[in-house]
Amino acid sequence: MRALQLIEDRRLETVDLPEPGAPELGEVTVAIKAVALNHIDVWGWRGMAFAKRKMPLVIGAEASGVVETVGPGVSNLRPGELVSIYGARICGRCKNCVEKRDNLCEHVQGVHGFHLDGFAQERINLPARLLVPAPPGVSDVAAALAPVTFGTVEHMLFDNAKLQPGETILVHAGGSGIGTAAIQLAKKMGCTVITTVGSDAKIEPAKALGADHVINYREDRFEGVVRKLTKKRGVDVVFEHVGADTFAGSMLSMKKGGRLVTCGSTSGVSTQINLMQLFQQQLKLLGSFGCRMENMANAMQKMAQGLVHPVIDTEVTFDDIDTALKRMEGRDVFGKIILRV
Repeated sequence: MRALQLIEDRRLETVDLPEPGAPELGEVTVAIKAVALNHIDVWGWRGMAFAKRKMPLVIGAEASGVVETVGPGVSNLRPGELVSIYGARICGRCKNCVEKRDNLCEHVQGVHGFHLDGFAQERINLPARLLVPAPPGVSDVAAALAPVTFGTVEHMLFDNAKLQPGETILVHAGGSGIGTAAIQLAKKMGCTVITTVGSDAKIEPAKALGADHVINYREDRFEGVVRKLTKKRGVDVVFEHVGADTFAGSMLSMKKGGRLVTCGSTSGVSTQINLMQLFQQQLKLLGSFGCRMENMANAMQKMAQGLVHPVIDTEVTFDDIDTALKRMEGRDVFGKIILRV
């Protein structure tokens, strides 16, 4: 079967791998349909792994597929069913897993496509417990976006930041995959949404998703515009995933008692914090990583109901992967790039 492997830094090749064989106890064989590319794929491509890994490595951390074969002991899935795939290999047995706090697993083996072989392959055997069935009306592309693009945002906004109707939120990088999801989810619950983008070409698409105010951060200091828009009050929540380049401005954009939730550091992993600002303004800084499988299910229900929708920049094949990753590295996308398997 075909697979897309990272051979060495910035070198990807389409290769033939053995078929996965019959699923074992608790497993199913999944035929992969769509892989959604993320910055974690760019990091892996650059060689920015958080842990030691062995190459060659199959890429792809976010995907959907169709159940082909059900192994012994599996009763909750059936052949032909479309599923969204949880990207971390969690244990399923620790206290956090049992309590459905999946992304706090105490014995996680790694993230597929980054530490473990990923989903850019035609078939894979996976534990059934890592698969979330897609409801009727959800496409394979929409299901592919549930684990990271929408699941991450659900976890950030609702589990961690506790976003409430009527609040004002600043969403950074509104043209990114998770940015487009955050704009939609926040607007649908009745929030005022301010977002930043990197070019004028992204302003109208961001407004079409529901953003009330769009700031080109290359033209204006976003924190100054935010203070003006909020009459110096600041926003209730900052949706941060850019990192060092925006963190200080994000702190200045919050109202007293505001919440900043972050899941990323694409512009750098280290920053400085004004501690007097932090405690005098009683700001709350919240780290968020991945999501719970319940977040994936909730996101797909909202997509099935037409409340939110995937924003797709382009669909590519294995042959186009280098171009796709370079475009993502240069932030030259609006929405998601989908890799068709």
